[in-house]
Amino acid sequence: MRHHINSPAGRRPVLLVIAHGSRDPRHAATVHALVRQAAELRPGLRVETAFLDFNAPSAPRVLERLADEGARDVVALPLLLTRAFHAKADIPSVLRAAPAALRIRQAEVLGPSPLLRGALERRLFEAGLGPRDRSDTGLVLASAGSTDPEAIAVIAEMARELRHTGWCAVRPAFASAALPRTGQAVRALRAEGVRRVAVAPYVIAPGRLPDRIAAGASEAGADVLADVLGPAPELARLLLRRYDASARSEDLLAAVG
Repeated sequence: MRHHINSPAGRRPVLLVIAHGSRDPRHAATVHALVRQAAELRPGLRVETAFLDFNAPSAPRVLERLADEGARDVVALPLLLTRAFHAKADIPSVLRAAPAALRIRQAEVLGPSPLLRGALERRLFEAGLGPRDRSDTGLVLASAGSTDPEAIAVIAEMARELRHTGWCAVRPAFASAALPRTGQAVRALRAEGVRRVAVAPYVIAPGRLPDRIAAGASEAGADVLADVLGPAPELARLLLRRYDASARSEDLLAAVG
């Protein structure tokens, strides 16, 4: 989906946000809402949305259209929280097959970032917790899961960082590919004597795996279940921060060249 543009051609690279995609219609709706919010924060920047699977428009189709319309520079931003298979293999493969007329730079994934921690805590507070509840609340940081050790390590490190912000205990959990599952982490905190347990889904948009996180939280009797990160303002700002870092790099390369 195109989120508009009125910038003169060639002024700034197009921002192409590439999401995973899902059969769940809530996924695409949430992605579009987030990208629309980022576009509203940066009037004049051309922002496009594409998907790897399940949803339209596909990333190859958007890249073809950009080339047909005469675009030259593109910053491709993976809408991903960790550098796992999609960021390391799927998206680079799509970009390598793009029309030769495009100059494309792949931006870094969103995580890790303090803005993500801010978005996560925003959702927890919206779910009913207050800043003073940290000291007697155990937190389950529930991600989608991955077989990539780097991605798992990032989630574990974020859990450690959250522990230092005042939560009485923090445990990572995964909806797939790795252990513990959400329910196991909730029960482990209960066994440690934690009085209140909150589950924070560390995922961007609704879908099958976030539903699995919610089911595990409910089955294990979690007291609080936060919403997915979705179009949180922190995420919208983070999209632009990742774009700016790549665009500046492009400018430096052009100047040197």
